[in-house]
Amino acid sequence: MDHNHEVETKNSINDGQYSNQTQTIIRTSALTALITTIIVSLVFTQIAKTHPNILGGTYALPANGTVHINSQSENAVVDAVNKANPAVVAITISKNVPTYEQYMQNIPSPFGNLFGGNGGMMQIPQMRQNGTQLQEVGGGSGFLVSSDGYIVTNKHVVADTTAQYTVFTNDGKKYDATVVGRDPVLDLAVIKINGSGFPSLNFGDSDKVQVGQTAIAIGNALGEFRNTVSVGIVSGLARSITASDQMGGSENLDQLIQTDAGINPGNSGGPLLNLSGEVIGVNVAVADANSIGFALSANSVKNVVDSVKKTGKIVRPYLGVRYTPVTAQLKQANNLSVDYGVLVTGGATPDQLAVIPGSPADKAGIQANDIILEVNGQKIDDTHSLVSLIGNKNVGDVVTLKILSKGQEKTVSVKLEELKS
Repeated sequence: MDHNHEVETKNSINDGQYSNQTQTIIRTSALTALITTIIVSLVFTQIAKTHPNILGGTYALPANGTVHINSQSENAVVDAVNKANPAVVAITISKNVPTYEQYMQNIPSPFGNLFGGNGGMMQIPQMRQNGTQLQEVGGGSGFLVSSDGYIVTNKHVVADTTAQYTVFTNDGKKYDATVVGRDPVLDLAVIKINGSGFPSLNFGDSDKVQVGQTAIAIGNALGEFRNTVSVGIVSGLARSITASDQMGGSENLDQLIQTDAGINPGNSGGPLLNLSGEVIGVNVAVADANSIGFALSANSVKNVVDSVKKTGKIVRPYLGVRYTPVTAQLKQANNLSVDYGVLVTGGATPDQLAVIPGSPADKAGIQANDIILEVNGQKIDDTHSLVSLIGNKNVGDVVTLKILSKGQEKTVSVKLEELKS
């Protein structure tokens, strides 16, 4: 007992010594922190007076010396969102799905009439269809591009021809939507709601988009949270991907804008904006890796929207060839003289001809095994695909193609025609 008391006493004395030392350290640290704070405050105040924009914001120095920071970039994002939000819509997908009911079915009992009762029969619960009911099965996003109700979205959002589509505008109103057209080339569709005076968005020039600039994505995140906003940067241009859907289908997409702005399930079809509130892309896909999303470039979408406004349908020009891109590997394997362009070649089955009979390419004399090198002086390569170069043209345009045919380069003029569905 005495020994324990001795230990407690010694510990008590040591604690007292540590306490005095700690108090001295705390006082010294507090004084140092106070002096440091004063120095930093004086330096920051002087910087704010002499270089008011050095930290990317604006600074006001009232009489009391308080510094107020108002981030210009943050205000630009808020302004862009406020400008765009009224034109962004949520799209819900509804289908008639079967409804079922339970009933009891009489079957012979394996025990016969051993237990008496129902004449040697027993009842087994079964399920049977009892009509259908309209049920929401999915959703996506879109945005208005005209005051009379035309809306841009992704083709995969409205791919089901047996479904019904409903649009909810930012003010909470509900509209039945009809599908005007599904683009045969891009994952793009145009739908329409009845009405007038709708707010709409304008397209920017996606050719002027630069890696590193701010990108804003708005959409119906997870099909539940309407007009969700995420902000990031443009992290890549002219990307090519193979996108898959939940039904097991896949589609090759190119000339995409890559961004780290969050694009979640349900955001498909929503706009990707610049700081001016202009549409620079249409959100279309997200990679398995975190923070990588993709959008169709605005310039590849403009012609589709213009054709719908003029004709009431999606009109696409076409050339009429099947092809495979020429790569360094293809050049080496086939002893080609170039490593760019596209090789005109047939498909996997005999009926998939290299040049479609009666097509613009056929009329211009393009043949199987020709290599198309350029369109209007633009080389066909990883960043400029044939489909995008032709897709950005209009029906009736005449394009000049540079072709390598049987070892000789030549140029041909082709008048583009409408791609029939």
